[in-house]
Amino acid sequence: MRIIRYLKENAKQLAAVTNENEVADLPFNDFMSLIDKARENDKTAFDIVKQIAAEAEKQPLDGLQLTTPIEAPEVWASGVTYKKSREARNYEATQGKLDRETFYDKVYDAVRPEIFFKSTAARTVGPNDPVYLRSDSNWQIPEPELGLVIDKEGNVLGYTAGNDMSCRDIEGENPLYLPQAKVWKNSCSIGPAIVLAEAVSDPYEFQIICRIYRDEELVFYGDAQVNQLKRTLDELVHYLVLDNDIFDGTVLLTGTCVVPPNEFTLAENDRIEIEIPGIGVLNNPVVQSEKARQAAKG
Repeated sequence: MRIIRYLKENAKQLAAVTNENEVADLPFNDFMSLIDKARENDKTAFDIVKQIAAEAEKQPLDGLQLTTPIEAPEVWASGVTYKKSREARNYEATQGKLDRETFYDKVYDAVRPEIFFKSTAARTVGPNDPVYLRSDSNWQIPEPELGLVIDKEGNVLGYTAGNDMSCRDIEGENPLYLPQAKVWKNSCSIGPAIVLAEAVSDPYEFQIICRIYRDEELVFYGDAQVNQLKRTLDELVHYLVLDNDIFDGTVLLTGTCVVPPNEFTLAENDRIEIEIPGIGVLNNPVVQSEKARQAAKG
């Protein structure tokens, strides 16, 4: 059972998607209202959704205009959690020489993981919304990741797909530039759905797939398993909530193991698909920011 939101009469409607891709509207204002109702009734959210969906009228999923499945007040992200990510970061930091140990090696092996702030609800987009290219970067890629939807106590409520857009040249130039390499308008997307935690027996079995299209031709394909993570999901959540105020509905992206070739950079009008089977396909077209567009004109 997946949870989505879609536009219905200019409002965002929470709904459940069955295994047959039929959609049943839910009588809750948002995702956290569903969680609160389940807790009030000492039930799981999955049980409540299953009962409502069994009795509700349904409609096809195809044709609905999906939005972010949750208004995540904050999106945080984890870095250097996969070996492939460490290798990519080292390539950036050494300008491709890979001739020395870097701070990325130290983070990969350290007890403390890298956790950084990624986005707010206003900066986060959903399915089919454009992600923007930053105007002062010449080397930009998507980072397909499993996202954890958590409450303020750090309990995992569900799983979604996320795109942590990144500027490899800015981050590689200096690690202190990380916020600029990660945070700008429309630099984060999540969706298309949330799979409730109760419906997932083992999140490490999730597969993450990334496809990039240029002129609708596939120019990159990569996939990985979440079980390739160097760290546990619980470990990442622990360090996020440690001595920190986290809001209900926060999303924590858990790092990427799918990285395009070093010579690849995104271009305007590319299209990114991030698929996690069981969650869905997060599709986003790529658009230059207005400043980037002006710079391109000369």
